[in-house]
Amino acid sequence: MRAWLRYLVFRGMADAGLEAAIPSMPQWKHASLPAHLTVEQTERVIGTAWDGSPHELRDHAILLMLARIGLRACEATHLTFEDIDWAEGYVRIGPGKSHRERLLPLPCDVGEALYAYLQRERPASLCRTVFLSTKKPYGPIRDTSVISSTVRRAMARSGVVGIAGAAHALRHTAATQMVREGASFKDVADVLGHASLATTAIYAKLDVARLVQVALPWPGARS
Repeated sequence: MRAWLRYLVFRGMADAGLEAAIPSMPQWKHASLPAHLTVEQTERVIGTAWDGSPHELRDHAILLMLARIGLRACEATHLTFEDIDWAEGYVRIGPGKSHRERLLPLPCDVGEALYAYLQRERPASLCRTVFLSTKKPYGPIRDTSVISSTVRRAMARSGVVGIAGAAHALRHTAATQMVREGASFKDVADVLGHASLATTAIYAKLDVARLVQVALPWPGARS
């Protein structure tokens, strides 16, 4: 309505300042909940990577990295061999949005999935990027939409619908599970690479069990 009134003022069909009669709608910060999957949905999505495609091992490893350690899609595409320390069991994530490097633990199932992809499916290439494109000439994945489409296909096959964000939803899921299992916001922020704890605090809204403990009784409710 405000845009329409501005147009009328511009055309000289209404008095200047009339557009100010339409108040701005309030936009509450953190009013929405982060899109995430349940534990059961997450396992179903990960399991649907086994679709018989020639790159199912790659997709399985990608899904696990997003869901288990909360990687961003761009972090998965930029991962190199030098970033994985097999002996110490960690993954190095280079400086990104937070401008600082972080070291993430490498869970056993993620490590096994990566090993299977590297040994049995990854095309021979001089490229040091872990995940390669599936078409010749095999090289690094240039567009993060490849990661997002991989997640969307897995969700569709597993019947998980109505979840926005695709790849980022798995990142939210990893953070949500950490909070529900008792991890501090500082720990979650370190894993996700958040520069501010205020960014991580949105996941408190998803910890229903703890919210119930601090919830006040509804006025007028029956005892």
